[in-house]
Amino acid sequence: MSSFAQDFSKAMSRAGTSQFQEVIRQELEYSMKEELDKILATAPSNELEHTKKDLDGFKKLFHRFLQEKGPSVDWGKIQRPPEDSIQPYEKIKARGLPDNVASVLNKLVVVKLNGGLGTSMGCKGPKSLIGVRNENTFLDLTVQQIEHLNKTYNTDVPLVLMNSFNTDEDTKKILQKYSHSRVKIYTFNQSRYPRINKETLLPIAKDVSYSGESTEAWYPPGHGDIYASFYNSGLLDTLIGEGKEYIFVSNIDNLGATVDLYILNHLMNPPNGKQCEFVMEVTNKTRADVKGGTLTQYENKLRLVEIAQVPKPHVDEFKSVSKFKIFNTNNLWISLSAVKRLQEQNAIDMEIIVNPKTLDGGLNIIQLETAVGAAVKSFENSLGINVPRSRFLPVKTTSDLLLVMSNLYSLNAGSLTMSEKREFPTVPLVKLGSSFTKVQDYLRRFESIPDMLELDHLTVSGDVTFGKNVSLKGTVIIIANHGDRIDIPPGAVLENKIVSGNLRILDH
Repeated sequence: MSSFAQDFSKAMSRAGTSQFQEVIRQELEYSMKEELDKILATAPSNELEHTKKDLDGFKKLFHRFLQEKGPSVDWGKIQRPPEDSIQPYEKIKARGLPDNVASVLNKLVVVKLNGGLGTSMGCKGPKSLIGVRNENTFLDLTVQQIEHLNKTYNTDVPLVLMNSFNTDEDTKKILQKYSHSRVKIYTFNQSRYPRINKETLLPIAKDVSYSGESTEAWYPPGHGDIYASFYNSGLLDTLIGEGKEYIFVSNIDNLGATVDLYILNHLMNPPNGKQCEFVMEVTNKTRADVKGGTLTQYENKLRLVEIAQVPKPHVDEFKSVSKFKIFNTNNLWISLSAVKRLQEQNAIDMEIIVNPKTLDGGLNIIQLETAVGAAVKSFENSLGINVPRSRFLPVKTTSDLLLVMSNLYSLNAGSLTMSEKREFPTVPLVKLGSSFTKVQDYLRRFESIPDMLELDHLTVSGDVTFGKNVSLKGTVIIIANHGDRIDIPPGAVLENKIVSGNLRILDH
C-alpha cells in the first residue's frame, strides 16, 4: 500500500468513517428512491394508492436497515424478566370467568396469520387449505371453533385473516363455503415489498407486476407488518367503531391457539385496574424449542429476543434451557386502541430481521422482515403468560401432521385436545424422513394412521410403508437402507423395536 493510501485509510478510520458511511447511506437511499419511483410509475391507476403505501412502508424499513449496525441487542443488558411480568396461567385461570361471558367475548376479534404457502410440505396454494383432520383444513377448524363460541354464548366474534399476495386469491375463493356459518369473516392483505439484490442493495423488480417471472421479485415482509397493514386497510377503525377492544392473533397452523376465556377475562377485568395492552403467551422450552424467541427484560421493558439477534458468541447461552426457560408461542392478545395510537404516532418499534435467500437462478437477495411479537416493548403494561404446552401445537411438517391426525388427539367443535386415554400429557417425538416430506407421499405411505397412544419416540427413515391398524408403543425406529424397502404389515404391534434392512410384504 502506498503511503498516500495508508494515510488516506487512517484518516478515513479516524475522522471520516462515519461521514463516509453517511455519504454512502445517502447515496444508497437516493438510488433506492429512484428505483422505487420507476416501479411506482408502472402501477395502473386502480393500484396506485395501494402500491404507494407499500413502497413507502418499504422505504421506511430500508432507511432503518441502513442505520442499524451489528446485532440489535447488547448482550450485557439482557436480564431475566421480573417475576410479576410473566404470570403462570394457573393464576390467571384461578380468577375464574365473569358472570356475563358474552359481554367480554363481544369485544374480541380473532386474527389468524394466513400469509404462508404450503410449499414446505409439498403443497400448492395457501397452507391454511391443507387437510389436517377428517378432511378439515386449518381454516375449517378455525371457523368451527369461532362458530361454536358464537352459538354457545350468542355472541358476534369475527374472524380476520391477514393474507399475503401469495394466498389472497385462493383464500377468498374458498371463503364462499362459509357464507352460511355464524362467523363474520374479514380479510386484509399484508404489504408487498420488493426483494433487494444482496450486492447492489437495489430492488430486482422492474415494474409492479407480480405474476410469471416477476413473482420472485416480491415478498410479504413477515407478520410484524400486521400493525401497519391492518391500520392501512381501514379494518382496524371499522372494528373499533363496532366496539371491539382486543385482537387475539396467532399463526393459522398453530392448532393449539384457541380463544381462551380466562386470558380474555384477565384483559377485560385487570386485577389492578391497569389496562394491559399486550399479552404474549409463552410456554416452557424443551430441547426441541431451543431456537424459539424468548422474553427478556431489556432497558426496563419486556423485550422479545430472537436467535437471529443474538451475537454469535452467546448463541449457546441463548439456547440453554436453564437460563431462558420459556419461548414465544406467537399467540398474542393486543389492544386495538393501542395499535391505533402507536401506529398514528409511528411508535411501533420492531427489530429488522434480514433474511438472505438464493433465488432459483442463483441470484442472492435479501428480504427485510419484522416479527409481530417484537413490538411488545412499544406497548404499555405488557405481560407474558406462561401457558400449558397444549396451546402450542404448530403443524410445520408431516411429522407434526401425523401427531394431530392420530388418536393422540380428539376433535371437538374444531378444537383438538389430548386424548384422555394417553397416560402422560407429553407429545411423542416424531421424526419422519425425507420420503415423507410431501403431504401426498406421506398419505400414500400410511394405509391408516397408526395407534400412537403409548408412543414416546418414532423415527422413520427411507422407503417405509405402514399397513392398516398398526400400533406403535414406546420407542420405535424404522430404517430402510438405500435400495431397501420396509412394509410394516397390517395389524402389527411394534413396542420398543428397531426395524432395519428389507421387509417386503408380498400380496399372494
